[in-house]
Amino acid sequence: MSASMEPLAGIIEPRWWTGKPAVAPHVFTIDCSDYDMDEADLSPGSGLARRMNEMFDDTGLVYLVNTSLTDLQLMRRAAKLIMQNEMRYEAGANPRDNIVRSVYEVGAPLQAWLHYHHEMAYVGTSTSMLGFLARRAADGKGQTFVSDNLKATDAILETGFGQKLKELGLCYHRDLTDREAFAGTEEIGVYNHWQKSMLTEDPDEAERKARAHGLETEWGPDRLLKTRYYVSAYEYFPPLDRNVLFSSVADDGMWFDTWPKVQHLPYAQRPLKLTFGDLSEMTRAEKQLFVDVYDRFGIPIDWSVGDVAVVCNWRWAHGRPQIRLDRDEQRELGVLIGEPFDRVGDLDGKW
Repeated sequence: MSASMEPLAGIIEPRWWTGKPAVAPHVFTIDCSDYDMDEADLSPGSGLARRMNEMFDDTGLVYLVNTSLTDLQLMRRAAKLIMQNEMRYEAGANPRDNIVRSVYEVGAPLQAWLHYHHEMAYVGTSTSMLGFLARRAADGKGQTFVSDNLKATDAILETGFGQKLKELGLCYHRDLTDREAFAGTEEIGVYNHWQKSMLTEDPDEAERKARAHGLETEWGPDRLLKTRYYVSAYEYFPPLDRNVLFSSVADDGMWFDTWPKVQHLPYAQRPLKLTFGDLSEMTRAEKQLFVDVYDRFGIPIDWSVGDVAVVCNWRWAHGRPQIRLDRDEQRELGVLIGEPFDRVGDLDGKW
């Protein structure tokens, strides 16, 4: 990243919501105490499956509560009543590991807030939906927030910044470190190694995979894999036949403002950077607006053990505040990555 990229003055902290849900929770919530959550209920074609899919088609969001489930694979079965196909987390930014088969960890420290974002917006192959499975939960802590992206899209297009995004598009800059360069040392300043992101130990294969995902590549010192991805800030959403916002400040150095072992780095040295498509910088005011537009339409999800949420990656952005737990508290979500799709950006006449 260019040494001319200077840090913004001060940190922009998300507010997450206005204090009132942008959509009434009953619209997307199913109380599963009305179901046995047995083999019959967790099978395709069941009454629960039909209800979930109708709700998802209407809102793009389904939240199951009071499931009585404690096993991640059973929670996964519940999510898969909507999410029929899953994708492998290849070329992803966060350093995710599997918790159990096909269920990933969040891949982010609890101490860091996670700005609203659309999953894998920074590569050519994204995902249509996400599933979240509450394996462990702390009462009153560890909320996830979702933001109504249809409303956020309409709001940002009413601004000069939204029109500028439409005109210029974006460039995602990402630096992936080499695991071998940090062997035997504490990994300070590391976000993700290219070996973990690209699922290979071979640098030639890593570069091939990066290019297959639409990334321009360049090797830096110590086998640092530097990538760029040019794309629209919006994405065409076929079911509604319209373009929707598909970007956020989560892919900028701001992502690391509260990230341990990375937050100390100057912006010019942080592993992510977001610019307009002509490589011009966003102003601090523009980034503040980018944060605010999602905050205006946020909704909290208060996790209890066994809760399951399935979220359309076009219709909703997701994020969370910092989480501070007491010694006897735990919070763990499993993540499912849904069916992949190839990004097309925005389409003419679909605004």
